[in-house]
Amino acid sequence: KAHFTGKRNSRKPLVISFHGTPGTGKNFVADKIANRIYKEGNKSKFVHKYIGRGDFPLESHAEHYKARVVSDVRRAISVCPRSLFIFDEVDKMPPLVFDSLTSLINFNSVVDGVDSTQAMFIFLSNTAGVHISAKLGKLFNDGRLRENARLSDFEQILEKGAYNLEGGLKKTSLIESHLIDHFIPFLPLEKSHVYKCAKAEFRKWGKEPKDDVIEQLINDYINYDREHGIFATAGCKKLGNKVAVLANYT
Repeated sequence: KAHFTGKRNSRKPLVISFHGTPGTGKNFVADKIANRIYKEGNKSKFVHKYIGRGDFPLESHAEHYKARVVSDVRRAISVCPRSLFIFDEVDKMPPLVFDSLTSLINFNSVVDGVDSTQAMFIFLSNTAGVHISAKLGKLFNDGRLRENARLSDFEQILEKGAYNLEGGLKKTSLIESHLIDHFIPFLPLEKSHVYKCAKAEFRKWGKEPKDDVIEQLINDYINYDREHGIFATAGCKKLGNKVAVLANYT
């Protein structure tokens, strides 16, 4: 919020990197941000979304993608300086595809008359999701509650993971130049969280199922990680379609 409403002009675009295993809410939060900023929400023409292999399928075409991305961003910002760019499934994109953005994302950057300092970039990735689970499990073993976990517990893990693991941020100058403002962990979901997801999905269909119905749904379709046995491997990702079937037959 401060990036758009602060009294002082921003010196650079706001750049955030979301990390976590599938189904933990990365897209949900990105859409919420878009819905708060723009009248038409994530349907706004000022929201530009790119999806992993859908937009960048071939690693051999990385140079072409780099040129395309920077061209798209420059064009969008020239129309609306407060444009939002969402890159989903970054872990499935070719390495270095974002290096062409470094000059636009840098401090006090005005390139060929294009001022990008009011724009916002969000990267969504499954990268380091396993590392997040491992760190949270260690915190549990040390007697820390989930609610007491701090951003500082995870940021360094995420930055190293994004830089070293396969994906669009691997060895990128965006990280080398410290241009990503926040690395945000999306913690793995436990059964209690999945239960709430299921209830919310049923309510979309105007249903209020009994507890045993949700319990059976979770037991049938939710798997947990091998190491800790408490983190849902796909989060809430599978629930929407499963609930849709049940809601229309109960």
